[in-house]
Amino acid sequence: MHMLEIPRPYLIFIGDNPEPLDVKTGLGILEWRPDWCMGQYRFDGGCDLGLRDFDPHAAAAAGAATMVVGGASFGGKLPPNWEAAIAEGIEAGLNVASGLHDRLHSRPHLVERAAAKGVRLFDVRSLPPGFSPPVASGVRRNGKRILTVGTDCAVGKKFTALALERDMRAMGMKATFRATGQTGVLISGGGLAIDAIVADFLAGAVELLSPDNDADHWDVIEGQGSLFHPAYAAVSLGLLHGSQPDAFVVCHEAKRDQVLGYEAFPTPDLQACIDLHIANGRRLNPDIRCIGVSLNTSQLTPEARAGVLAAVEERLGLPCVDPAVTGTKPLIAQLTA
Repeated sequence: MHMLEIPRPYLIFIGDNPEPLDVKTGLGILEWRPDWCMGQYRFDGGCDLGLRDFDPHAAAAAGAATMVVGGASFGGKLPPNWEAAIAEGIEAGLNVASGLHDRLHSRPHLVERAAAKGVRLFDVRSLPPGFSPPVASGVRRNGKRILTVGTDCAVGKKFTALALERDMRAMGMKATFRATGQTGVLISGGGLAIDAIVADFLAGAVELLSPDNDADHWDVIEGQGSLFHPAYAAVSLGLLHGSQPDAFVVCHEAKRDQVLGYEAFPTPDLQACIDLHIANGRRLNPDIRCIGVSLNTSQLTPEARAGVLAAVEERLGLPCVDPAVTGTKPLIAQLTA
């Protein structure tokens, strides 16, 4: 199976982005995989992530394998000065990985120089060359799987999955984060940007992403979209069917009552969200169950947080956590009960 695997350690390319919000990909990698981050390459005025500063040649000499575009540009475009920096990285012998909408492979001179230098270009929003997912089989696989699902986009599905993997490993459990989005792929060093796959083959690709494994091993699969989203429900259903999860966690942002960008559509009730996922998931795994709720409480005061978490727990009879504050151990306890 040909999956995207990005060599590491990374040199995080900041460019001229001055604000942390503009380098959220780089910050995400640094937060979750600090040992993969050798240093940063930034222009004058670029945000400082606290890593050692390198130019590409010095980073390559120090052992860096891949220069990762850690900044976001307006509209996902590749600015000319960034393109020149990427060319410099290639000349230094570094692979280059980017999650921008402007693909590295759309620049013939970068492709030619990469081939001449024997390095690879990774367009994380594209499928790996030669990767052709099958139609899903629907056949159950060995091992265990947990999927993060949501009431909407951008409610913490990736963060929750990464926190679960971290906490499960810390408890001595076998767990692997399976990335399905471009930032998750860069954080994990592998996976698939699932939104680059033709719909008919989406569930089949997820079957490959989470293959047979040890009976006590958990794949922690990053969710995308929402079954309740007017535009992105299809990718959520494909992930649910392809992953055949034994367990799932519902992710929601406190105080969000409308789908982002679709104000006519309210976010669903949490119990309705649980019920719909069980109804759809049972088609492929009759034993699917919800183990709790991951609530993003960043819009609440610290004083209000505890009461909201407790109220959700009481109403649903399931653990409710904010992984950024409380961790995920109550969810894991429910998982292993």
